[in-house]
Amino acid sequence: MMSHIASWRSRLLQIHPDHKRIARSAVWVSMFALLGKCAGAFKEMAIAYRYGINNLVDAYQLTLTLIVWLPATFVAVLSVVLVPALVELRTKSKEEQARFLGELDVMAILVGVMLAVILYFCWPFALDLMARNLSEETRAMSRRMMLGMAPVGILMLTICVYAARLQARERHVNTLLECVPAVFLLGFVMAWHGEASPAPLIWGTTLGFLVQAVILGALSRKADGIRAKFSFSLSSPQWPYMYRAVGVFMIGQLIMSLATPLDQYFVAGLGDGAIATLGYANRVIALLVSMGAVAISRATLPVLSELLSAGDHARARSIALKWSLVMLVLGSVVVVVGWLLAPMGVALLFQRGAFDAANTAAVSDLVRWGLLQLPFYFAVLVLVQLLASEGRFRAMAFIAAANFAVKAAANFVLIRWFGIEGVMLATGVMGASSFGCYLALTLSNRSFKKKTGSS
Repeated sequence: MMSHIASWRSRLLQIHPDHKRIARSAVWVSMFALLGKCAGAFKEMAIAYRYGINNLVDAYQLTLTLIVWLPATFVAVLSVVLVPALVELRTKSKEEQARFLGELDVMAILVGVMLAVILYFCWPFALDLMARNLSEETRAMSRRMMLGMAPVGILMLTICVYAARLQARERHVNTLLECVPAVFLLGFVMAWHGEASPAPLIWGTTLGFLVQAVILGALSRKADGIRAKFSFSLSSPQWPYMYRAVGVFMIGQLIMSLATPLDQYFVAGLGDGAIATLGYANRVIALLVSMGAVAISRATLPVLSELLSAGDHARARSIALKWSLVMLVLGSVVVVVGWLLAPMGVALLFQRGAFDAANTAAVSDLVRWGLLQLPFYFAVLVLVQLLASEGRFRAMAFIAAANFAVKAAANFVLIRWFGIEGVMLATGVMGASSFGCYLALTLSNRSFKKKTGSS
């Protein structure tokens, strides 16, 4: 027995420091994500208790989806592109770093304002497309909510910049601070008196994102020691790489971001309450995703970026493949455990007040089928970090576009066979397709090429 313990201890001591860095960061991110998502769970409990499944929740979730759709696409791209760029920027002078960060702050605000203006003018057309079978009362509530929640998209881009600065320094407190909007929303919903009203949903969401941005800004300046001043010029040498990387990758992500509105488009055809049911199920899945996907992606990206910046492509590829396999196995375990505990978990989270046992049965059934996406999603995120660090954005864009086509086709077929459960099954099919594409690309010899920002 002692010999086995000594053998395992010897193996642990021989683990490469890069694996230890990833594991240590993953543990911290998981802990922060757990705390943050607990706040999110309490927020969902409060909404379920106060509103149940009704057209007001339909309006809120539809409005939030449309408001964050384009900003979230930019955030998804910037989160992957910015960290490697900021890791490499650390080799430059403080003056050059401050210039780029000041220009980046202004660019984030300008893009956010532009997206908000576009959203305002396109809102009637978006409602006609997305809410065609919802009641006029639901559509009217959505229009009112949009005006109060429009700043959320601007704040999301600013938050992304500050979070990337922290992540590039392997500081992961930004994960913990993702709970701030949920905490504010929880407080507003619970403190609101009188009949159900959209006001606490609007103000809790908007003010929560605002406070999160302010806190992250202060922490990012402290982490890298740079107080960047706003600059409206784009003279930093980093911008040509950013243009190529963001421009190419954005095309694929923009297409891929249509997956959530696509789901709501299909589900809206099933009538009032269907979007709310899907929304509750997706929030349960998001709790599980945060514990694995967020942790491993944020832990691996800075390490892989450093290795590739130093020219050690072979080790970066080896580390990514090993951690991808680990996450595939862990995701499979989560599926089995989650399938057994889904009804209990949904009841614990939501079943109180206006949310009854029938709602619990409907949501837990969706959660079970939604779990099938997790192993592939966990595993893919590690490979995404490798390819992003290598600058393989064009290939990633093609994969994203192909995955959306798979998702759309699967939705069209499976929702006819299984009803609303078909939407979740289609997401699992898309996840398997994504994993196959990224694995094949990672195993190819081209993965050893030095990043260029255009391929």
